[in-house]
Amino acid sequence: MRTLARIVSGHRTAWAVLAATAVAVTLLFAVLPTSEGDAAPPSGVPDTSQSAEVTELLRQFPSADTTVGIVVFTHGGERLDAADLSAVDGRAAALAELSTTPRAVTPQVSDDGTAALVAVPLDAATTDDDVAGTATALRDAASADLPSGLDALLTGPVGFQDDVANSFAGADVRLLLVTVVVVAVLLIVTYRSPVLWIVPLVVVGAADALAGRVAAAVAEPLGISLDASISGILSVLVFGAGTNYALLLVARYREELLRQPDRHRAMRTAMTSAGPAIAASGGTVALSLLTLLLASLSGNRALGLACAVGVVVAIVFALVALPAALVVCGRGLFWPFVPRASSSEAADAGDAADADRTPHATAGGAPHHAAPRRGFWDRLGRGVRRRPAIVAVSAVAGVGVLCLGLSGYAVGLSQTDQLLGDPDSVVAQRVIDESFSAGLTSRTTVLAPSAVADEATALASGTEGVDTATAGETAGGLTRVDLQLSAEPESDAAFATIERLRTGYADAGGRLADALVGGSDATAYDTKVAAQADVDLIAPIILAIVFAILALLLRSLVAPVLLIASVLATFFASLGASTWLFQNVLGFPAVDTAVTLYAFLFLVALGVDYNIFLTTRAREEGLVHGTREGMVRALSSTGAVITSAGVLLAAVFAVLGVLPVVALTQVGVIVCIGVLLDTLVVRTVLVPALVFLTGDAFWWPGRRPSRQPQAPQSPVREASADASAATNRSR
Repeated sequence: MRTLARIVSGHRTAWAVLAATAVAVTLLFAVLPTSEGDAAPPSGVPDTSQSAEVTELLRQFPSADTTVGIVVFTHGGERLDAADLSAVDGRAAALAELSTTPRAVTPQVSDDGTAALVAVPLDAATTDDDVAGTATALRDAASADLPSGLDALLTGPVGFQDDVANSFAGADVRLLLVTVVVVAVLLIVTYRSPVLWIVPLVVVGAADALAGRVAAAVAEPLGISLDASISGILSVLVFGAGTNYALLLVARYREELLRQPDRHRAMRTAMTSAGPAIAASGGTVALSLLTLLLASLSGNRALGLACAVGVVVAIVFALVALPAALVVCGRGLFWPFVPRASSSEAADAGDAADADRTPHATAGGAPHHAAPRRGFWDRLGRGVRRRPAIVAVSAVAGVGVLCLGLSGYAVGLSQTDQLLGDPDSVVAQRVIDESFSAGLTSRTTVLAPSAVADEATALASGTEGVDTATAGETAGGLTRVDLQLSAEPESDAAFATIERLRTGYADAGGRLADALVGGSDATAYDTKVAAQADVDLIAPIILAIVFAILALLLRSLVAPVLLIASVLATFFASLGASTWLFQNVLGFPAVDTAVTLYAFLFLVALGVDYNIFLTTRAREEGLVHGTREGMVRALSSTGAVITSAGVLLAAVFAVLGVLPVVALTQVGVIVCIGVLLDTLVVRTVLVPALVFLTGDAFWWPGRRPSRQPQAPQSPVREASADASAATNRSR
């Protein structure tokens, strides 16, 4: 880090670094192709699941290349009159012209007479190539010349695919614009400068633009597809992490500018002090993300790879381009509050610089000897130090109260609960639920050996939750049995029916045990099961990685245990609070299948970031002032900037709520609450209280921070001691 610090802060080398960065970015943009990922995420279920096996086996059936668009006609809940029914007949004839089997396109009127339904068989390959065009053609044909008050709504596989794709349409632009505005506003408020915010924002913006290209280039040869949802999360993560690292580096740089008359030397000291913490925290996030490559769901693997690449790019820009740009721009960048070093501070800085060149100097240099700031964070730290047990118990009790929300925790959203607002497919499904069978739009398929096709059909017909079971085509020694379930697609009731079917065939034994249950509901069920398996596998690995990095960085075994425990408490508390919020305020009955893993990953990895920044500074200060006093000084020095970074990161993740996708909204809410809780409560009072309670044992078995830890002193006596120490150094 010292070599890098000298390069990016040098009088001439800083300019060279900026020029090299500009050239490298330009070349990469010219060489790397533009990502053209899927508009919406694929299912990505494991190949070993029954639903994936059924999908693969269905390719040999004649009807394998068909899908269906379902058009629902409704008159606001009123009974359809003669004019309405006549119009429906006419629109069915028009829709038949778009179908692969025109004779099958006939209207079906509900028993209560309030709705009519037309199923339109379509070529699957053609539809997949242009879902939006197919959906538009169906809507245009269905809605032409309808009587006043009669609406045509597209749902079914085609309708839902199109609405999901539309929810991500322009996602990158919307997320980017909102994120840039949020980051710019918060940087201006944090820096209190109309100029300074521009440099970090430009650097992070360049990192974000490049990260998408690099991630796509790395993913393509690995056969990993990046969809719009992953691109959105990637941008949010790069902006959030990148601006966090920028805030911490700029804060340390400004602190050194108050000591150093030479801005180049100030940046060198800031880099050697804050750089390792930034690299360690970013490395923790990147390694944690890479564990997703072990996941069974392809969407999880894609997210892990893309976001790991994004974090690495953000670290490179934060430790290379940003410090060089800050040095080149000079002190005036901080206008109107330009930091300047007084003569006494300059003398101390010169001594610190000389010490920094000795073999045993610490990375922090002068800050170890500086008097702590007598502001809010210093008062807070000393207040916690006086009553650490009471503070720790109170904080844990508060976190425990939030965890009570986990009593309502549930995983899995039905198809209509996955999108915000009222797109056509959701409204149409509600009409079908009320006037037809809720499971009419879903497709459940059983593939059974042809020799026992009749028995397989009979078993399905007798299974609770199955409305109809019809044997159909035969291919490759297998017979296809099409089922219609009574439950809403992708609901818990539908999943229970899938479980009963699979259990029934397995228990039947013989050739019936070879029957496979697939289709859209089975795919959603297998996705839910695989998502939980991914959580069970990856969560312990992430914790092990975080523990190892903390142990190496802090040279302690006690500190990592306490810090990880605090982060886990934050995760469960934020998940509990969010669950209560989802069910009682936002109206979400459960969390999406991918949300728990994503929230755990981001909160643990990013939450440890702030603990790394705090404890590494505490270790620096503790080497001179003792463990307890070192923590007070670390909190005093880093409290404001880490809180600003946490608020900014929380706000950036909240931006995910601009997309009408429930899963992304839930990830944004959970991470936002968790980061705020970690920043304002756990890292601010709980972690310092734990350090005050454990004392030097916090660093066990590493070297004790100080051979002669200072006893608690009053602010007046501490200030006097610092002044005396400064006088001795000046001599």
